[in-house]
Amino acid sequence: MADKLKVLLQYLIPQHGISLLMGKVAESKNATIKNTFAKWFIKKYGIDMSIAERENPEDYETFNDFFTRSLKDGVRPIAEGDSVIVNPADGNVSQLGPIDNDFIFQAKGHRYSAKTLLGGDAELAKPFENGEFATIYLSPKDYHRVHMPMTGKLTKMLHVPGKLFSVNPLTARNVPNLFARNERVVAMFDTDLGPMAMVLVGATIVGSIETVWEGTITPPTRDDVKVWDYQDQNITLEKGAEMGRFKLGSTVILLFPKDTMTWEDSMKANAPTVMGTALARKS
Repeated sequence: MADKLKVLLQYLIPQHGISLLMGKVAESKNATIKNTFAKWFIKKYGIDMSIAERENPEDYETFNDFFTRSLKDGVRPIAEGDSVIVNPADGNVSQLGPIDNDFIFQAKGHRYSAKTLLGGDAELAKPFENGEFATIYLSPKDYHRVHMPMTGKLTKMLHVPGKLFSVNPLTARNVPNLFARNERVVAMFDTDLGPMAMVLVGATIVGSIETVWEGTITPPTRDDVKVWDYQDQNITLEKGAEMGRFKLGSTVILLFPKDTMTWEDSMKANAPTVMGTALARKS
């Protein structure tokens, strides 16, 4: 009953309004606000500040600065080998496996369309029919920068407006089409395997989604899908390079074409992920 109430409340609350308000609080430079919030956050979620580049929470300008903290050099080594595809973020595998024609498994009883996930663009979705997907959930305690699983040349980006439901496991089990109805940023890359999609999904109180090439993408939100075309620009990101970040956590979804890669045996639903460790291997 309590779980059903938690889900129901997400339908009733002003999702974008609350997220914008929390985003403003998280950008506050007031020392009392940002230090108190950061210290409470560290204690509540058991965050290991010893691996952060700045270990003292008072050294951050805002809570968002703390939340998107960089790590010390060497604490997230990138797995070597041309065939290795690496985890893009610290978190947990929510789901992982084959795409059934156009459909991606969300949770028991729930699937959603890759075409819808990619902003309704059938041409973008076509290469991923019967391909592979991985959904990686970043919890509040995790490092919130997202990195490249393999080297890729940026070809297109979309900002797809939508809801801001929570993306935690409880909501994934209970809200149909969750990842294809939440606001999201879709980044398309050309790689050795062909096209690769990286989808950064927004969520309740996610104040911002950013990419390294355009900065802040949302907020503001918008009514229609916005598309950036990079075909004529030479924006190539190496494996392990930062590609974006969440200001308050969310989910990354990766899409790969059919018969191009195989998952590491250790990568299954609920498996922990550490940025830079092996996720899969090229076929």
